[in-house]
Amino acid sequence: MRKFLLGFALATGIGFSTFAQETAIPSGPIDLETAVAIALENNLTLKRSELNQLTNEATLIQNQGSRYPNLSAGASSGYRWGRSINPVTNLFETARIGNINVSASSNATIFAGNQINNSIKQSKVDLEAGLYNIEATKNDIILNTINLFINVVYNREQVNVAENQLGSTKDQLTRTTKLVDAGSLPYSDQLDIQAQNATNEVNLINARNDYNIAKLNLAQALQIPYTPEFSVIEPEFEINELLMATETPKDIYGVAVEIMPEIKAAKANVLSAEYGEKLAKGGYYPTLGIGANIFSNYVDQVYGTDRPSFGQQLDNNLSEAVNLQLSIPLFSRLNNKANVQRARVQKQISEVAALEAENQLRNDIETAYNSALAAQLTYESSLVQVESLNETFRIAQQRFDLGAINSVDFQVAQNNLFNAQANLLNAKYTYIFRVKVLDFYLGNPINLN
Repeated sequence: MRKFLLGFALATGIGFSTFAQETAIPSGPIDLETAVAIALENNLTLKRSELNQLTNEATLIQNQGSRYPNLSAGASSGYRWGRSINPVTNLFETARIGNINVSASSNATIFAGNQINNSIKQSKVDLEAGLYNIEATKNDIILNTINLFINVVYNREQVNVAENQLGSTKDQLTRTTKLVDAGSLPYSDQLDIQAQNATNEVNLINARNDYNIAKLNLAQALQIPYTPEFSVIEPEFEINELLMATETPKDIYGVAVEIMPEIKAAKANVLSAEYGEKLAKGGYYPTLGIGANIFSNYVDQVYGTDRPSFGQQLDNNLSEAVNLQLSIPLFSRLNNKANVQRARVQKQISEVAALEAENQLRNDIETAYNSALAAQLTYESSLVQVESLNETFRIAQQRFDLGAINSVDFQVAQNNLFNAQANLLNAKYTYIFRVKVLDFYLGNPINLN
């Protein structure tokens, strides 16, 4: 199950725009919707899928054209030397003969075991499956972008926690130093606070580094140049008691299996394989076609004292023909049998793939649902923990200022509080976005504000 999965309601229309070599860099912080839009615009995997769809369209056009007769025309000109038949006199002569030949022909298939119709139907289904695959690719891009976006927000808040922790330690170090100088506390307390202060400085450096790495990962996913100034706008989302979905995993699966593009694509592939099997069986049937051609020529030889003109010769030598062609496959060296077997196997493979897609969807939904329940309990427990440790730390700070506890006890209380705050942040985002993935499977628009 992807971490922090989310769906995002966007239009699924396909645009085949030319990819620009340079992408405009956002001038300021970007929100989630803008990040998703940039990712969809720049993603090369999506562009490749869209170009592949153009190939599917070309295949459909080609198969539809098989219904129509073809038409071709040609001409040739040349000379012959030596003994040959004079086309004018129809007698053998030994002479140089110049000629111009013109011709045209057309052929059409009347019946071919219904292969043309099945190939057209298969191409239409393949085109439909391609559209679903593009939609699924968009969903993957959106989910990945949102995951990276949320990691940026989360790590930025971790920086805030680390800064607050360091600020608190510095204030305490100042107070402790004064008390040590006044002789109210032993010097060892000051050393303990200095060590803790150094530790918190390292924690802040690490938090800032994680934040920069999270921003870098997002910028690279958007395929825009990264600068340290790149930042995001945090979505404002409050947790309430109605956040968790009321549907059961079975209910959610019943909806998702009808709307998820990967399931639709898998079913379309099964239908395409069925047409492929029919197409292969069509090889056993006879093929009936009709053809027509027209021919004429001109030669530069004189017949008696008369030389017919170019137009007269073409008219006089005009030849026309129409014919029916019947081809009966008596023995194809087992090619038809092999083609049918391959088509049947491909159909079975498609059926297995469709079942795998449905099982994977069910597994993802069940995992998401149980993860959301666990995240809800973790968040609620973290809330109670932070509230309790806030009070514990407040009391510990007062007692430390009065000299009632030593620096070690104070640091323990402080670290417990800040660790709990960091855990609460993680629990908050985990809970929100694991619940939102259930909305994604239900086909609901995602609103993060």
